[in-house]
Amino acid sequence: MNSRILASCTILVLLTICSVTKAAELSGSKPKIILVITDDQGYGPVGKHGHPWIQTPNMDKLYGQSARFTRFLVAPTCAPTRSALMTGRHPMRNGVTHTILERERMTLNAVTLPQVLKEAGYTSGIFGKWHLGDEDEYQPHNRGFDEAFIHGAGGIGQAYACSCADAPGNKYFNPYIKHNGSFVKTEGYCTDLFFTAALGWIKEVKEQKPFFAYIATNAPHGPFIAPPANEKRFTDLGFNEKEAGFYGMIENIDENLGRLLTKVDEWNLSNDTLIIFMSDNGMTGGGSGRLGKRIGESKDGETLYPFNADMKGLKGSADEGGVRVPFFVRWKGKIKGGQEIDQIAAHIDLFPTLVSLAGGKQPSNQVEGRSLLPLIENQKNDWKDRSLFTHKGRWKTGADPNESQWKDFAVRTQRFRLVGRDQLYDMQKDPGQKENVIEQHPKIAENLLKEYDQWWKKTVPMMVNEEAEMLPYRPFHVQFEKQSESTGIPNWNPPKL
Repeated sequence: MNSRILASCTILVLLTICSVTKAAELSGSKPKIILVITDDQGYGPVGKHGHPWIQTPNMDKLYGQSARFTRFLVAPTCAPTRSALMTGRHPMRNGVTHTILERERMTLNAVTLPQVLKEAGYTSGIFGKWHLGDEDEYQPHNRGFDEAFIHGAGGIGQAYACSCADAPGNKYFNPYIKHNGSFVKTEGYCTDLFFTAALGWIKEVKEQKPFFAYIATNAPHGPFIAPPANEKRFTDLGFNEKEAGFYGMIENIDENLGRLLTKVDEWNLSNDTLIIFMSDNGMTGGGSGRLGKRIGESKDGETLYPFNADMKGLKGSADEGGVRVPFFVRWKGKIKGGQEIDQIAAHIDLFPTLVSLAGGKQPSNQVEGRSLLPLIENQKNDWKDRSLFTHKGRWKTGADPNESQWKDFAVRTQRFRLVGRDQLYDMQKDPGQKENVIEQHPKIAENLLKEYDQWWKKTVPMMVNEEAEMLPYRPFHVQFEKQSESTGIPNWNPPKL
């Protein structure tokens, strides 16, 4: 054989071996894991995503250092996405068909991510928003988390005529927080507190065993209340109070993300730690309504929306803008930074990805997602297309879910998004969903509708909360009042970082 050809073959073989070795190193490599998920931010409000006025230097830094999934899809609202992260299967198959009214409770039959990670030798902590059931048996400290520092319901201060309610009278500043099952009184702004608690816990456990830190901010969910300094930057620019609160909350999250990244470097954890940044659903319209015009104003009959990366739809929508979020994955020295991965991926994929990294065992008959490690490693040849299903849920209590089957739903493949029965979009040619191509591709639409119908029929029997009666009391309120009367509510002592 010609020596030049032999040398080329040798290099090719070595490259192949290195690629396989690297992939093998990731699976079962047991990194420390930090997952940061924001509430209602969505895809648009990130500087590197082209947002015209928000400043997010730390998100932008992480963007540059990460493998970025450009089409990462979640549920249209918050609790459903969170249940998918915890189980690896579609939210409705976890019984989560709403965000309140006992339908936000994640079935107790599910094996959770921290439970699987615990079997693989991990310790897990949650800091911020849980939103998968406020009754004690549904709480995170009883579902695998070793450390839990959370608010109740879907947001600080929320309360509904059911079990879903936070501590009574809670505010974004100085909130009462449930810490490992008991309430404590804090001082400071909620997002700052959640990151401080997470950093204190990481500092404590980082030398003991691999950890999973789940930092789930309630910001920038409404009410749109930011620290005064963050809010002032936007009011000075002429934004109204809600808008200034929304964008100010995101910039405050960015500051805290910077604190996190600095401490990870300071503690020499960067080469051992996987960091993921994402949001839970598409951007809310509540505080983001400005791009020269307000939300709802129209020009020539076309509804105007705030900046959302030229996507159709916002939070609560089955369109792309309602479900597409940032998904940055960083592991220095292990995952190539700066790469963009354009295959569709979803909330159901996080569970199998992290379990694979941890060397854990997937629970049988539960996980519907795929490990994303092959995509992260650029091994795309065997990545088969699939259909991802979206449904807004949120039908009225007591209603037959089947009456809502053909409302507020979508099916997404790599190329197409079917929205309802009569809208089909070629997302590769038309990511903004401006041209309905269903007449050009009737067979594709027909096949996607058949897939959806089959999926729905299998899903309805798993909606275990549909006949649940409204709990006549609010567990967080009862526990708070009982503790106040007996032992009192102690002050929380922030960790020294």
